[in-house]
Amino acid sequence: MATATLRLATSNDAPGIHAIYAPIVEHSYTSFEATPPSPDEMAARIEAVLERYPWLVAEHRGRLLGYAYATPHRGRAGYRWSAEVSVYVAADAQRRGVGRALYAALVALLQAQRVVNLYAGIALPNAASVGLHEALGFVPIARYPKVGYKAGAWHDTGWWHRSINAHDAEPSPPLALSDLDPLRITEALQAGAALLRPWKPAS
Repeated sequence: MATATLRLATSNDAPGIHAIYAPIVEHSYTSFEATPPSPDEMAARIEAVLERYPWLVAEHRGRLLGYAYATPHRGRAGYRWSAEVSVYVAADAQRRGVGRALYAALVALLQAQRVVNLYAGIALPNAASVGLHEALGFVPIARYPKVGYKAGAWHDTGWWHRSINAHDAEPSPPLALSDLDPLRITEALQAGAALLRPWKPAS
């Protein structure tokens, strides 16, 4: 049984990421998108995120098991110390530590980038996602009732928050991912990968 690995995504990962995300869009309400983005659109999203933030993938022998990434919380300058985070895991790779490992590495990188606040929006109900986020130190802060309609029903969205750096009186500007020391990136990925369980494909 080999252990999966973590690394930064590239646009070449778009087909594998599409394969994970498309069924979620098509068969669940956990994403409010109505139509899965094409691999080309996914490649564009990956490149846009990597200009500023990490987009990580978990991989086992060339197959993607999951991915996680950050995006700006809002566009105005005062929000630049805050980011939204998301994680998606392939259906047959769930409950194997993939989401936890991806998030551990993602948080470590965002912390190094001087991001202070992380936010995660979760379409409810979603006990698995809520459990993962709360196990990683996120706390519920808000709930938007019946904010989205999908799969024949209205759904609430809950918001979870975690502080990862101090709220300094005069915070230093956040760094872009490209500003980080490559060794720091490697260390964060290795620390996250250490949380992965030895991988044996589901039978």
